[in-house]
Amino acid sequence: MIRNPMISRSKGFTLIEVLVAIAIFALLSALAYGSLGQSVLVQEALGDRMERTRDIQRAMRIITRDFLQLAPRPVRSELGDRYNPSLSTAFESGFAVQLTRGGWMNPMTLPRGTQQRAAYRLEDEELIRYHWNVLDYTLSNEIISVRLLDEVQSVTFLFMQQNGEWIEQWPPGNDLTDPSVLRLRPRAVQIVLSLYDEGEITRIVEVVP
Repeated sequence: MIRNPMISRSKGFTLIEVLVAIAIFALLSALAYGSLGQSVLVQEALGDRMERTRDIQRAMRIITRDFLQLAPRPVRSELGDRYNPSLSTAFESGFAVQLTRGGWMNPMTLPRGTQQRAAYRLEDEELIRYHWNVLDYTLSNEIISVRLLDEVQSVTFLFMQQNGEWIEQWPPGNDLTDPSVLRLRPRAVQIVLSLYDEGEITRIVEVVP
Protein backbone atom coordinates (compact mmCIF):
# COMPACT_ATOMS: atom_id res chain seq x y z
CA MET A 1 0.00 0.00 0.00
CA ILE A 2 1.43 3.34 -1.03
CA ARG A 3 0.98 6.23 1.53
CA ASN A 4 0.44 9.77 0.46
CA PRO A 5 3.58 11.72 1.45
CA MET A 6 1.48 14.90 1.81
CA ILE A 7 -0.25 13.45 4.85
CA SER A 8 1.92 13.56 8.00
CA ARG A 9 1.39 11.33 10.93
CA SER A 10 0.05 12.99 14.12
CA LYS A 11 2.36 12.84 17.11
CA GLY A 12 1.32 13.44 20.77
CA PHE A 13 3.28 14.79 23.78
CA THR A 14 5.31 12.44 25.82
CA LEU A 15 4.75 12.09 29.57
CA ILE A 16 8.02 13.89 30.31
CA GLU A 17 7.01 16.84 28.14
CA VAL A 18 3.66 17.10 29.90
CA LEU A 19 5.32 17.01 33.32
CA VAL A 20 7.83 19.67 32.31
CA ALA A 21 5.02 21.90 30.99
CA ILE A 22 3.04 21.47 34.23
CA ALA A 23 6.15 22.28 36.32
CA ILE A 24 6.85 25.45 34.31
CA PHE A 25 3.20 26.52 34.59
CA ALA A 26 3.24 25.91 38.37
CA LEU A 27 6.44 27.91 38.75
CA LEU A 28 5.09 30.84 36.75
CA SER A 29 1.81 30.72 38.72
CA ALA A 30 3.71 30.77 42.02
CA LEU A 31 5.79 33.76 40.91
CA ALA A 32 2.70 35.62 39.73
CA TYR A 33 0.83 34.86 42.98
CA GLY A 34 3.80 35.99 45.08
CA SER A 35 4.09 39.21 43.10
CA LEU A 36 0.35 39.82 43.47
CA GLY A 37 0.49 39.16 47.21
CA GLN A 38 3.42 41.54 47.61
CA SER A 39 1.55 44.22 45.66
CA VAL A 40 -1.47 43.80 47.95
CA LEU A 41 0.72 44.10 51.06
CA VAL A 42 2.40 47.23 49.71
CA GLN A 43 -0.97 48.75 48.86
CA GLU A 44 -2.31 47.99 52.34
CA ALA A 45 0.81 49.49 53.93
CA LEU A 46 0.46 52.63 51.83
CA GLY A 47 -3.22 52.85 52.74
CA ASP A 48 -2.41 52.54 56.45
CA ARG A 49 0.32 55.17 56.15
CA MET A 50 -1.98 57.60 54.34
CA GLU A 51 -4.70 57.07 56.94
CA ARG A 52 -2.19 57.65 59.74
CA THR A 53 -0.99 60.84 58.06
CA ARG A 54 -4.57 62.08 57.72
CA ASP A 55 -5.22 61.36 61.42
CA ILE A 56 -2.11 63.30 62.47
CA GLN A 57 -3.00 66.23 60.21
CA ARG A 58 -6.57 66.26 61.51
CA ALA A 59 -5.43 66.24 65.15
CA MET A 60 -2.96 69.07 64.59
CA ARG A 61 -5.59 71.04 62.66
CA ILE A 62 -8.07 70.80 65.54
CA ILE A 63 -5.49 71.78 68.18
CA THR A 64 -4.23 74.63 66.02
CA ARG A 65 -7.75 75.93 65.46
CA ASP A 66 -8.42 75.98 69.21
CA PHE A 67 -5.34 78.09 69.94
CA LEU A 68 -5.86 80.35 66.94
CA GLN A 69 -9.30 81.23 68.33
CA LEU A 70 -8.18 81.51 71.96
CA ALA A 71 -10.58 83.85 73.77
CA PRO A 72 -9.78 85.86 76.96
CA ARG A 73 -12.81 84.52 78.81
CA PRO A 74 -12.21 83.03 82.30
CA VAL A 75 -14.73 80.45 83.55
CA ARG A 76 -16.16 79.75 86.96
CA SER A 77 -14.85 76.69 88.74
CA GLU A 78 -17.07 73.63 89.00
CA LEU A 79 -18.01 74.59 92.56
CA GLY A 80 -18.56 78.22 91.58
CA ASP A 81 -16.27 79.56 94.31
CA ARG A 82 -13.63 81.12 92.03
CA TYR A 83 -12.65 81.73 88.42
CA ASN A 84 -10.25 79.67 86.33
CA PRO A 85 -8.02 81.38 83.72
CA SER A 86 -9.08 81.46 80.11
CA LEU A 87 -5.96 79.38 79.41
CA SER A 88 -4.70 77.08 82.12
CA THR A 89 -2.23 74.24 82.62
CA ALA A 90 -3.10 73.77 86.30
CA PHE A 91 -2.03 70.29 87.40
CA GLU A 92 -5.03 69.83 89.68
CA SER A 93 -7.44 70.06 86.73
CA GLY A 94 -6.28 66.68 85.46
CA PHE A 95 -5.76 68.04 81.93
CA ALA A 96 -2.63 68.97 80.02
CA VAL A 97 -4.32 72.24 79.09
CA GLN A 98 -7.73 73.93 79.30
CA LEU A 99 -8.79 76.88 77.19
CA THR A 100 -11.68 79.04 76.09
CA ARG A 101 -12.01 79.38 72.34
CA GLY A 102 -14.31 81.45 70.18
CA GLY A 103 -15.74 80.80 66.76
CA TRP A 104 -17.75 77.74 67.81
CA MET A 105 -20.08 77.39 64.84
CA ASN A 106 -23.75 76.77 65.55
CA PRO A 107 -25.41 75.76 62.26
CA MET A 108 -28.33 74.12 64.09
CA THR A 109 -28.99 77.32 66.09
CA LEU A 110 -28.82 75.41 69.34
CA PRO A 111 -29.41 77.32 72.61
CA ARG A 112 -25.73 77.92 73.36
CA GLY A 113 -23.04 80.52 72.82
CA THR A 114 -20.32 80.66 70.21
CA GLN A 115 -17.51 80.23 72.74
CA GLN A 116 -16.44 76.83 73.97
CA ARG A 117 -14.44 75.46 76.88
CA ALA A 118 -12.08 72.73 75.68
CA ALA A 119 -9.34 70.61 77.23
CA TYR A 120 -6.74 68.05 76.21
CA ARG A 121 -5.39 65.02 78.01
CA LEU A 122 -3.31 61.93 77.23
CA GLU A 123 -4.95 58.65 78.26
CA ASP A 124 -3.47 55.21 77.54
CA GLU A 125 -1.36 56.61 74.69
CA GLU A 126 -4.40 58.32 73.16
CA LEU A 127 -4.81 62.07 72.79
CA ILE A 128 -8.33 63.01 73.89
CA ARG A 129 -10.08 66.34 73.35
CA TYR A 130 -12.86 67.32 75.75
CA HIS A 131 -15.40 70.09 75.60
CA TRP A 132 -18.45 71.32 77.46
CA ASN A 133 -21.62 72.79 75.96
CA VAL A 134 -21.52 75.64 78.48
CA LEU A 135 -18.58 77.78 79.58
CA ASP A 136 -19.35 78.01 83.30
CA TYR A 137 -19.97 74.30 83.73
CA THR A 138 -20.73 72.54 86.99
CA LEU A 139 -20.27 68.97 88.18
CA SER A 140 -23.63 68.07 86.65
CA ASN A 141 -22.74 69.23 83.13
CA GLU A 142 -21.89 66.52 80.63
CA ILE A 143 -18.34 66.46 79.31
CA ILE A 144 -17.93 65.34 75.70
CA SER A 145 -14.76 63.52 74.67
CA VAL A 146 -13.33 62.78 71.24
CA ARG A 147 -10.29 60.58 70.56
CA LEU A 148 -7.99 62.49 68.22
CA LEU A 149 -4.93 60.28 67.90
CA ASP A 150 -3.43 57.04 69.18
CA GLU A 151 0.14 55.81 69.65
CA VAL A 152 1.00 59.11 71.34
CA GLN A 153 3.99 59.00 73.65
CA SER A 154 3.62 62.53 75.02
CA VAL A 155 2.04 65.90 74.32
CA THR A 156 3.62 69.18 75.43
CA PHE A 157 2.47 72.78 75.21
CA LEU A 158 4.88 75.70 75.48
CA PHE A 159 3.78 79.33 75.76
CA MET A 160 5.57 82.47 74.63
CA GLN A 161 5.37 85.43 76.97
CA GLN A 162 5.37 89.03 75.81
CA ASN A 163 9.14 89.21 76.33
CA GLY A 164 9.66 86.28 73.93
CA GLU A 165 10.52 83.75 76.63
CA TRP A 166 8.98 80.27 76.39
CA ILE A 167 7.45 78.71 79.51
CA GLU A 168 5.64 75.43 80.23
CA GLN A 169 3.02 76.67 82.71
CA TRP A 170 0.23 79.17 82.07
CA PRO A 171 -0.67 81.68 83.29
CA PRO A 172 2.73 82.87 84.53
CA GLY A 173 2.82 83.69 88.22
CA ASN A 174 0.53 82.51 91.01
CA ASP A 175 -1.78 85.48 91.54
CA LEU A 176 -5.08 84.15 90.16
CA THR A 177 -7.08 86.82 91.95
CA ASP A 178 -6.01 89.44 89.41
CA PRO A 179 -8.64 89.60 86.60
CA SER A 180 -5.97 90.62 84.09
CA VAL A 181 -4.00 87.46 84.85
CA LEU A 182 -7.12 85.33 84.35
CA ARG A 183 -7.59 86.84 80.88
CA LEU A 184 -3.91 86.75 79.92
CA ARG A 185 -3.00 85.07 76.62
CA PRO A 186 0.43 84.14 75.26
CA ARG A 187 1.91 85.56 72.08
CA ALA A 188 2.27 82.08 70.62
CA VAL A 189 1.84 78.42 71.53
CA GLN A 190 4.19 75.60 70.61
CA ILE A 191 2.56 72.18 70.27
CA VAL A 192 4.86 69.17 70.54
CA LEU A 193 3.49 65.71 69.78
CA SER A 194 5.79 62.76 70.34
CA LEU A 195 4.53 59.70 68.43
CA TYR A 196 5.88 56.18 68.63
CA ASP A 197 5.83 55.68 64.85
CA GLU A 198 6.53 59.19 63.54
CA GLY A 199 8.80 60.71 66.15
CA GLU A 200 8.36 64.31 67.27
CA ILE A 201 6.03 66.71 65.48
CA THR A 202 6.16 70.41 66.38
CA ARG A 203 3.94 73.29 65.36
CA ILE A 204 3.95 76.92 66.50
CA VAL A 205 0.64 78.80 66.51
CA GLU A 206 0.54 82.57 66.74
CA VAL A 207 -2.26 83.72 69.04
CA VAL A 208 -4.36 86.53 67.59
CA PRO A 209 -4.15 89.53 69.96
